[in-house]
Amino acid sequence: MTELQSRKRIAYLGPEASFTFLATKGLFNSNEILEPYRTIPECIEAVSEGKVDLAVVPVENALEGTVTLTVDYLFHEVDLYVVGEVLSKIQQHLMVNKAQVMNWNNIEGVYSHPHALAQCHKYLHYRFSKVPLHQYSSTSAAAKLVAEHPELCIAAIGNASSAEKYDLEIVERNIHDFHFNHTRFFVVSKKNGRLSIEESEGKPKTTFMITLPSDVSGALHQVLSVFAWRKLNLSKIESRPLKTGLGDYFFIADIIADEEEPMMKGAVEELQVLGCTVKSLGTYYTYLTPEN
Repeated sequence: MTELQSRKRIAYLGPEASFTFLATKGLFNSNEILEPYRTIPECIEAVSEGKVDLAVVPVENALEGTVTLTVDYLFHEVDLYVVGEVLSKIQQHLMVNKAQVMNWNNIEGVYSHPHALAQCHKYLHYRFSKVPLHQYSSTSAAAKLVAEHPELCIAAIGNASSAEKYDLEIVERNIHDFHFNHTRFFVVSKKNGRLSIEESEGKPKTTFMITLPSDVSGALHQVLSVFAWRKLNLSKIESRPLKTGLGDYFFIADIIADEEEPMMKGAVEELQVLGCTVKSLGTYYTYLTPEN
């Protein structure tokens, strides 16, 4: 495994001023070229096809859980590695076109990314229960839409940077339902390595995607035991459908350890002996970005 040097082309879920853009900009230096893509699969495919060197994509939100599109795409569609993880604080604001500031209490539609809408469920339910909610590819794309239609009394949910970028007026701040609202972003690469960025947080983390043997009683218990007796700490384990039939799943496990450690190598060998298939997304460090 080699340390990754500075890259020039980095894909992110755009357009500019999205939460993913802020996470990407907060992690990498200003010399690198940030390239916006419309969807998460497009970001990941850009790396797989060699169009960019890295991609930054959301993988989990503290309020809404896993971004299943990211996880499923990394499991089913491509062979890429996670070379870094970014944690960003998320602050959601309601914003309107400046031409509609006087009418914002009568908005006729709210646009944003599905996770952003869900993060503000209580606010929207009690404040705008009869207003249609429209899912958009990203919070910044929703802000851009509102900016392009001053004649419409509509609103977007997003960050302060998107309001500034698209010259919108924030009419309600911090409308997310819970104060602790953070999102994890994966930095993915074709190479299994580490970002050459200092000031990471905590210990190395490894993500495994594990498929259990079929029709084996207690298989999940055996898998957990593989890590337990080795005193390997799992920070997360979650199941996702294999898409082969009802009741068929694979598991995503985050382990606070380096995959090169002897205990981790032994764990993989034991899992394989048990009949499991193990796909490693690699070992990486966590980085924090400034508040948006």
